[in-house]
Amino acid sequence: MIRSLKHVDRMASLLLGAATAALSVAPAAAQTVAAPVSQEADTGDEILVSGYRRSLEEAIEMKRNTIGFSDSIIATDIADFPEQNLSEALQRVPGVTIERERGLGTRVNVRGLPSEFTFVSINKLATASGSGGRDVEFDIFASELIQSVTVQKSPVAADEEGGIAGSVLIRTARPFDNPGLRVVGSVDGAYNSISEKIDPNFSFLASKTFGDFGVLVSVAKQQRTNRTDSNSGINFRPIARWTDRTGTVYRNQAIAVLQRDAGIAFTNADKNRIVFLDKVGDRVYQNDQDRLGLSGSVQYKPSDDFSLAFDAFLGSYDTTEDEYDAAGYSASSNSTLETIHEFDAKTLADSGIVVLRDVSYTNTQHEFLSKEYINETDYRQFGGEMNWTTGNWKINALGGYSGARKTLDYANLKHVAYAPSRTRYTENGGETIQSANPKTIDMYDAPNSYLFEAYETTREQIKDDKYAAQIDLSYQFDSSVLKRFNFGGRYTDKTNERQYGEEKIQGPTRGSTAYVNTRKLGDSPLETVTDIVGGKNYQARDLSWAQVSNAYARDFFRPDGFVTPFSDANYYKVKEETIAGYAMVDFEFDVAVPLFVNLGGRYLRTTINSEGFQQVQNPSGSIGLTPAPVSSDGKYEKFLPSFNAHAELTNSLFLRAAASKTLIRPALTDLAYKRIASIGNFRYTDGNPGLKPTLADQWEVGLEQYLPRGGILAASYFWKKIKGVVQSQLTGEVPGVTVYNANGTVNGVYDFDVYQPVNAKGAYKVSGVEVNAVIPFGMIADWADGFGVNANATFLDSSLTGQSDLGIDTSPIGLADKTYNATVFYDKGPLSLRVSYNRKGAYVERIERNMYSVYRDAYGQFDVAASYQVTRNVRVELQGINVGNAKTTGYTMDPSFPAIYESSGSRISLGVRGQF
Repeated sequence: MIRSLKHVDRMASLLLGAATAALSVAPAAAQTVAAPVSQEADTGDEILVSGYRRSLEEAIEMKRNTIGFSDSIIATDIADFPEQNLSEALQRVPGVTIERERGLGTRVNVRGLPSEFTFVSINKLATASGSGGRDVEFDIFASELIQSVTVQKSPVAADEEGGIAGSVLIRTARPFDNPGLRVVGSVDGAYNSISEKIDPNFSFLASKTFGDFGVLVSVAKQQRTNRTDSNSGINFRPIARWTDRTGTVYRNQAIAVLQRDAGIAFTNADKNRIVFLDKVGDRVYQNDQDRLGLSGSVQYKPSDDFSLAFDAFLGSYDTTEDEYDAAGYSASSNSTLETIHEFDAKTLADSGIVVLRDVSYTNTQHEFLSKEYINETDYRQFGGEMNWTTGNWKINALGGYSGARKTLDYANLKHVAYAPSRTRYTENGGETIQSANPKTIDMYDAPNSYLFEAYETTREQIKDDKYAAQIDLSYQFDSSVLKRFNFGGRYTDKTNERQYGEEKIQGPTRGSTAYVNTRKLGDSPLETVTDIVGGKNYQARDLSWAQVSNAYARDFFRPDGFVTPFSDANYYKVKEETIAGYAMVDFEFDVAVPLFVNLGGRYLRTTINSEGFQQVQNPSGSIGLTPAPVSSDGKYEKFLPSFNAHAELTNSLFLRAAASKTLIRPALTDLAYKRIASIGNFRYTDGNPGLKPTLADQWEVGLEQYLPRGGILAASYFWKKIKGVVQSQLTGEVPGVTVYNANGTVNGVYDFDVYQPVNAKGAYKVSGVEVNAVIPFGMIADWADGFGVNANATFLDSSLTGQSDLGIDTSPIGLADKTYNATVFYDKGPLSLRVSYNRKGAYVERIERNMYSVYRDAYGQFDVAASYQVTRNVRVELQGINVGNAKTTGYTMDPSFPAIYESSGSRISLGVRGQF
């Protein structure tokens, strides 16, 4: 994945050269730009353009009129975003890809960079979603409520700082966007091919202007059931699991088997470079979602020189996910190697890693886990904006609040059976089967071998609040060169507060210390997992098994009034305040061709207060840790210059250039005082209140040729130098931590490593090429009018490396070096057809144990949409998402070591839409 930057530089030269050649030979008709809504045919008749083509034309006009680099997507009507949520609507924008979780788009990546490098705002206000990070969970937002989205890739000084990859600027509808009376409604039903359930969805918008006043109200309601079947959870575990246990039979036998079956004479230097499959799981996920979104706007607009608007954006996103998991945990503490059937010393030889592909173990821990995740998110945003032009002055003032409340409730019913088993890789994932040991079991069909271990519960509450106010003043000069002077200031206040608690029930009653080891899995009512969730047979492989339903587990273990208590040790609160001031100036002059220049600078000062609890050693040398309250203050100041310019080489050929310094602040959760324990890894993960922002110096240059009938050809090359990337590193050690077994006995006393997020030293370079083409075929031949293609691609290269403690080169987490989007469409008269394909290249999803890179494989998906205008006011729509039933796959370090294989099926919806 790590390649020389020379490769992308050569690619940039070739692509820009090809784009220049293509633009230079564009037909003469391309020297004029089509009007956004209608055109005149050669016969003099007006050609009306609406629907998808109109949205493209409006988006291209927005791009043309922007001083820097940006791309937009427009919803000319409320239901013109047909995807499941806002993130899936954005994947059509050049340079934008999305992250998917079990078939649903979640977070947004711009130009292949990690999602936390993207800044998101709604109506010019930073958006809260309850994640605690800078990335926004787009799946909570209904796409039907959005009027337009602009992805800004080169900032100006007046923009709120915060996007190294880019800024996603979301705008909801206002009454004077479409004066008069407007009523739009849609209803549809969507069918999932695996769950075999039909889900309802509806949206409604009403807008009316009364002279100088206008009111708009819209609502979107969606229910969604999605099932994902997954053979996953496979990852590398170092042989240190047993060889670090000196003087034990587990260590001695592991070393002896390595020598006998693989010819490996073990030394301590090998402990992290000999790996085996830690855990293989077969899982069924059933995700039920209930999304409600409302937006409203009241606008006063007596003239084009004055406008006052108040916007509200509210909603809720509630999900319940049931996970039924049957897993073989080969790394159990009371097990070790029995027989190595196959090992691989070649595939990862460059990294010095030997993979034990197929192994029998002496005492595998088999688990049946019935897990329930309940997530309730309520979000709200209120804002006001004034725009006033008086003489040569333009005044813009805005202020508002964005907040989210998230409650997470988790439960896990765990049954365990210990027995010899054999675990091995398969073509798509892995499997645990019976071994040659006479004590082995069929883990999927031995309910009386499994004993109840625990019913674990956790509860978490997150409050995410953001306030902002800004004043922007602009003076328009009458000079022929100096056109505009802009200055202003902004204040933001962001707070993230978290409560967390957990409780493990192991006895017959709550709080009981007695460990009940006589209750078997077979003593509970069992159902086949696919009967519990409904739908088709298990899709990941030919397999069936029975478990306890979450409904029964909740009823049995949670009597009325049961609440998991919060713990002070897990509380934190982070508050961040920023004051910023900026100034910029615009020039317009001719140097053989018209030239437009924007120069500016932004100064900011940020103060941070983090409070919570930190684990400290008990007094008098006793074993254990005690939480103690702690707080910390920090601050930083930055100056961020910016430059944007474009030259009109012809009436339709633009040359753009931009350069700036920008930043992304660390996630509030990373700044928090908190400690997360990983008992199996003998590790603590702490927050770090001393983190500084990640900075980037960047520049971009590109060409844009605007074509007739709403087309464009564009290519650009961008370069970024990123400093202070936040990475997890070993920063300390906690000695003498007592670890307990599930039955309450002492497993041992260990020294725990402490990992924290830190600002990595040095600078890293990211460069890439972005190409975009919207080609209406009607510009080539009249008979092809209505047909066209909208395609874009981004190619990325980076010297940035991930944080492997073994010194193994790996791409940074979340960075994909190739992304593609293409839509072929027909849109004319009453009929509209679209076929879209989007693909994101492979990227590192995580660094397992800070040593082994786990990749999400390249993923491509086909979506289709068709609609027919039955009458002037009624349209019928048919849409298909992932119609090719693409699978989500991943691997550890090399594709021959699969780590995830998931099937989420396709989704087909049929609906009716009315507009009056």
